[in-house]
Amino acid sequence: MHVVSVVGARPQFIKAAVVSRALAAGGKIRESLLHSGQHYDRELSGQFFEELEIPEPAWNLGIGSGPHGQQTGRMLAAMEAVFLEARPDLVLVYGDTNSTLAGALAAAKLGIPIAHVEAGLRSFNRAMPEEINRVMTDHLSDQLLAPTEVAMQHLAREGIALSHCHLVGDVMYDSVLRLGPVAAAQSTILAREGLSRDGFVLATIHRAENTGSMEQLRGILRGLERAGRACPVVLPLHPRARALLEGVEVKAGVGSGLRLIDPVGYLDMLALEGAARLIVTDSGGVQKEAFFQRVPCLTLRTETEWTELVAVGWNRLVAPVSAEVVTTAVLAALAAPLPSEPAEPLYGGGRAGEAIAALLGR
Repeated sequence: MHVVSVVGARPQFIKAAVVSRALAAGGKIRESLLHSGQHYDRELSGQFFEELEIPEPAWNLGIGSGPHGQQTGRMLAAMEAVFLEARPDLVLVYGDTNSTLAGALAAAKLGIPIAHVEAGLRSFNRAMPEEINRVMTDHLSDQLLAPTEVAMQHLAREGIALSHCHLVGDVMYDSVLRLGPVAAAQSTILAREGLSRDGFVLATIHRAENTGSMEQLRGILRGLERAGRACPVVLPLHPRARALLEGVEVKAGVGSGLRLIDPVGYLDMLALEGAARLIVTDSGGVQKEAFFQRVPCLTLRTETEWTELVAVGWNRLVAPVSAEVVTTAVLAALAAPLPSEPAEPLYGGGRAGEAIAALLGR
């Protein structure tokens, strides 16, 4: 059986690494990796591939960035050509990016079965491109590989046959269980940046709703800087935010509560997450990684796909409508006691990759 796995963004590299390892161990499936090039910074993407021990892609489309329709259309055309050449038995897609939707559409139009890892997630905010991508991909897929019970319930409510839906657990949990100890032992990021355990807040900002307007980004950065006077805030800066930073009047750097650092690789990110006192983010993956390492999280959004983390108290939502709101929310989260351990595992037992390999190899 030949499977083509479609990836394009760094969170997908993490997920694919887990599944690819399990597929190789099972010995029943030959896998080829197709990289759309959606995340195209060679140095950081290459570092992810190296740290995660992902084999070189059989195809790298080099699509790069662009408006959603243009980017997705270019991917669709290029992936169709690859699938016609490779004639895979199955196309495996991950998450909710434009690469995911393009891979699913190209496969569906050619009659190739599709499996979707991280199926069933819903924010119920159709203004998010990711929501459109995941809903359409789920309804095109033949095997829906869900990470949580909540995701399974969403699929059932949308009328997708339960025979196509499988609760497998979260592949990112597999990854953190395996590589978290490696990061703690090998990463030197804390020493390089002069950081101490529980002595800083880690922040990440990348979503278009938070970086797409100067006013929104300015308010978030000012709020973080003010909160950072109580506990320093460390922010690895995404390229989208970096491009806007020249027009943002905010004090950042030595003597400020906000420290900007370059983007980091996966092991360094795990080390930063595990050592932080609090994580402030708008990333879905970072919300989970915070929980996996039992670090409280504050999410700068009005909704989340990972509602179970809010329910058990490990994640708080805040709409970052002003600097004052952000500052107040960060200080409140810093002052709050640690939540209790959930009564039941939320994301499986750390063997999602093996479960997926077993399902695909039947």
